[in-house]
Amino acid sequence: MPERIVLSFPDQGITISAELFDTACAEKILKILPFEGRVNTWGKEIYFPIPVKSTIAHPREVVDLGDVAYWPDGACLCLFFGPTPASRTPGEIRPASPVEVVGKMVGDIAGLERVPSGSIVRITREERSGAQ
Repeated sequence: MPERIVLSFPDQGITISAELFDTACAEKILKILPFEGRVNTWGKEIYFPIPVKSTIAHPREVVDLGDVAYWPDGACLCLFFGPTPASRTPGEIRPASPVEVVGKMVGDIAGLERVPSGSIVRITREERSGAQ
């Protein structure tokens, strides 16, 4: 069963859920949780360093809206919510260099546009209720 995580930006009052895929890289990310860091922004991408070193099995040069990816060049987790400065065509979402897509954000991600560089992000596992 895929694992769900929660990405919280307490200074902006924004909380987003994401589903991590069943990959070796995603498993390494789950092992460091809970985690807190400071974000950077690059166009409509939020990225932040995480204490994970991993190679990427399926490099992607273009990603989809809502993708969560690991960027090995900076050992960062990346949240894509629109075009970046590297995008070449309207609507294209292009990372600075190839990434491994490890998950997908769930729900409304428009609030990510309000998150400035330097903001705190907290990542935790989503608690599952016993009823589901």
